[in-house]
Amino acid sequence: MNREYHRWYSPSLGRDMEMLIFGHAGARLLVFPTSKGKFYEWEDRGMMEAMGEAIENGWLQVFCVDSVDEESWYARWKWPGDRAWRQTQYDNYLRNEVYPLTQKNPNPFFMVTGASFGAYHAVNFAFRYPDLVGRVLALNGLYDISDWTDGHHDNNVYFNNPVEFVRNEHDPARLAQMKNMDIILVTSENETLRGETERFSQILWDQGIWHALRIWNGWAHDWPYWKQMIGLYLNGAD
Repeated sequence: MNREYHRWYSPSLGRDMEMLIFGHAGARLLVFPTSKGKFYEWEDRGMMEAMGEAIENGWLQVFCVDSVDEESWYARWKWPGDRAWRQTQYDNYLRNEVYPLTQKNPNPFFMVTGASFGAYHAVNFAFRYPDLVGRVLALNGLYDISDWTDGHHDNNVYFNNPVEFVRNEHDPARLAQMKNMDIILVTSENETLRGETERFSQILWDQGIWHALRIWNGWAHDWPYWKQMIGLYLNGAD
């Protein structure tokens, strides 16, 4: 399996950022780690093996980015406006640095995924840039960031809070782009984030955005389950 390590100074974030790339061709998949996770998390957790056939056969190329959660939403010591601004800088890094790097692979189909807090990042990026994203697979996530803002609200909070900006989107062109994405939201019966996923699903239905909502039996918020979910849903088979 082709494996590449990349590191560069990010103008958007003002520091070095690291990334792993797996595969040599195929649809491009941007992977976000869980809360405060590192760019090597999915490799360490065996997720590359779960996608191994697709990667080896040139059907899928995977781009694993680092997080800045400890500098943004999880930086409780910061003024919440600064937390939101750091998230906006991270979004700039993703859009203006990471996404262009993925385009060294000419395959036009671009997907995003993540589990738990990584699912938030995947959904946030997908719905901010529905013109770029063909599929979003969100595993056991949350989509309302207001609990991380201590009551503060500004444009940086708003445009990084999917339950807000998707619910309030009225531009027909933007809505058409959102409706054109393949959207899969996954949760499980007995987890605390189930209500978050169902709430976001209802917002999508209210906007006429078709999607798949999958609720697993029992509790399924952990890596063994995420491996199964990747196998089931990555190719849009369910």
